[in-house]
Amino acid sequence: MSSRNKMNVLWIIVTVLVFSALVKLGFWQNSRASEKEQRLLRIEQLKSQNPLSLQQVNALAVNENINDMPVTIEGMFNEQAVFLLDNQVNKGRLGYRAYQVLMVDQYAVLVNLGWVQGSINRQELPQIKSLSGKHHIHGNVRLIEVGIQLQEQVFSDIQWPLRIQQVELDKFSTLINHQLLPFVIYLDKKEEIGFEKNWQPIVMPPEKHRAYAFQWFSLAVAWFILMVWAKFGARKKSVSNKNNNSPLKKEA
Repeated sequence: MSSRNKMNVLWIIVTVLVFSALVKLGFWQNSRASEKEQRLLRIEQLKSQNPLSLQQVNALAVNENINDMPVTIEGMFNEQAVFLLDNQVNKGRLGYRAYQVLMVDQYAVLVNLGWVQGSINRQELPQIKSLSGKHHIHGNVRLIEVGIQLQEQVFSDIQWPLRIQQVELDKFSTLINHQLLPFVIYLDKKEEIGFEKNWQPIVMPPEKHRAYAFQWFSLAVAWFILMVWAKFGARKKSVSNKNNNSPLKKEA
């Protein structure tokens, strides 16, 4: 195979691979937008549903999607077991999400109490008063989405409240010597207990995913046009320059 043919093959491979990757990213963003739209529709539908008990939700979790389901719970807060999720920004302020364990009969469930502001000194944790005694609360079920973790959380010297980098229910269960249910309860914003309830069920709206999809598709088209121009436009320009600089052209 000549060097020119090898270059042609390489050009085709690079063009197709990058073009395909960009198109795939566009379709992925469109898919995420569709998922968010379906979830928003489901949330609206669930608003008209009567709140379920923790036992009912736990039973449904085996076969149904329990995410966003409304619940009503009565239980005792574990006054000690408070977790502070680090690096939570609210209106430009750095803080924490506060979680506390609620005991409901034989069940233990983690409850998101809201956002609290942190100190400029990263060694200092916010002074918060944990909840105690029996409470009747309303909220919604949230399934934990495991994100990218650069370093594994290791809990050796336990001091409460405990600063955490990610919600890991299995590890937390070991710390409190009781198995936590595989979801978190987010307090209803109308609840008086807890802290600043600034959460949204969907952080990035479908419209933003659509915009990102348009950007990826645009980049794919731009890449393809650029590569075609680099292949054929540059060659045509080179041939034209050769003709203009040829001896016969000069003599004429």
